[in-house]
Amino acid sequence: MGFRERFEWLMRMALLVFILAAASFLSGITAIRFAIHGREVEMPNLVGKSARDAQTLLGSRGLGIKVADRVYSELPPGQVVRQSPPTGVRMKVSQQAHVVLSLGTRQVLIPAIEAKSLRAARIELLRAGLQVGEVSSTYLGGSETDAIVQQDPKPGGGVASPRVNLLVSAGTREPAYVMPFLVGLSQVEAMRQLGTAGLRVSKLNFVPTSQWPHGAVIEQAPQAGARVTSATTLELQVAE
Repeated sequence: MGFRERFEWLMRMALLVFILAAASFLSGITAIRFAIHGREVEMPNLVGKSARDAQTLLGSRGLGIKVADRVYSELPPGQVVRQSPPTGVRMKVSQQAHVVLSLGTRQVLIPAIEAKSLRAARIELLRAGLQVGEVSSTYLGGSETDAIVQQDPKPGGGVASPRVNLLVSAGTREPAYVMPFLVGLSQVEAMRQLGTAGLRVSKLNFVPTSQWPHGAVIEQAPQAGARVTSATTLELQVAE
């Protein structure tokens, strides 16, 4: 065997050894990745399940369970309210999932707060371990402003929700009018129309101008069509 043939033989052998080594390396990497990922499972959804069912489900995947806390909730007692890690997270076998279990709804007595002020109602509800829910208001003659007109739930009996919705009086609604169109009228006529509706001009400005007759209204605020009451500030500009 000549030198060239021996050199080519050695190169072929070296290439073969390299291929076998590379295949062995890749096989080892694949085996390691399979071993690692083969010991991982996906975290199931436990919320709404009883503690026993959650434990059984986790156990079937090689996971444990630990009760981290118990809280009042709308769920029946013993059901999972929250979980950690959340659904879908991959976990190693033998790891524990932390869950918060429900104590059920908290039954409290609702105090009578109708006819009280909103501030007093808030304080009384807070003392009872409750919260103010939705607050709506309505105009109601004969009722003091900011007084509680109606509450939901009604006073007495137990209730599951910690919130009490309130309807509050906005007092007697002040009469409202539509602002008339006054531009072009004389000051006297404009004041007469406003007075008929129980409205009064708060500010009167006289503007020198040669384009309008003396004493004519040349500008108004608010504009015609606006909603006004006796408390609205009305302003007229009159040609001098």
